[in-house]
Amino acid sequence: MQGVQVLRGLDVLRDVEQGRVPAAVARRDKLDELRRRALAIVRDEGLLAPRACWRVAALQGKPGAAGWLDLDGGRLQAPRLVPASGRLTGVACAVLTLGAAVTSRIDALFTARAVSLALALDGVANELLFALSRRVQDRMAVTLARQGLGMAGELRAGDPGLELEAHPAVLELAGAAAIDVRLTSTLMLNPPKSTSIVQGVGLDLPRQTWSRCDDCRTRERCAVVNDPAYRSAPAASALQAAT
Repeated sequence: MQGVQVLRGLDVLRDVEQGRVPAAVARRDKLDELRRRALAIVRDEGLLAPRACWRVAALQGKPGAAGWLDLDGGRLQAPRLVPASGRLTGVACAVLTLGAAVTSRIDALFTARAVSLALALDGVANELLFALSRRVQDRMAVTLARQGLGMAGELRAGDPGLELEAHPAVLELAGAAAIDVRLTSTLMLNPPKSTSIVQGVGLDLPRQTWSRCDDCRTRERCAVVNDPAYRSAPAASALQAAT
């Protein structure tokens, strides 16, 4: 199995402050003043400790029935990652986190009954996690492209096509202990402002025609998923992110 790649020091706060997160995610139109205050809190109090880890687990043999993938280091059932053409050679698993401080600050604001500011800070944290996800995906895409490989698909444990019960295997494959991200008894990530990503890796993989949002009941009226900036490929800014 490829060694764990650990990323630290990514300036996702700059990405958010400079508007690199889609407006539908940032909700800048509705929370502008509170959002500015929340960003100032993050910046002035040094609340961020963004870090990520990822690893590509090689596929052992061919995909099995019902989308079971025997990987070097674990086993996942992810039928959506099995391509209609091309050759799947492995699975990239990533785990990323903003650290615990921002969640503690949100909780403190709720305790102090500063509810509006707490909600704004929670929204900013989600923007930052979105920006971190894009940075990590860009880095993975560039690294794999240099090896002649591509990525396709994007799943997170709990999505249709990847059960929540897959979370322990995903964290093990990604090497999440290296950045001190663990699972709670309900299979949620701790620290809370964390996420995981699973993507197919291979040769001549077709452009995906599905989205992890396809089965959501609110998809048709969702401002985020219908924002062109959200739907754009992470590799669009990959070379900049990798430097």
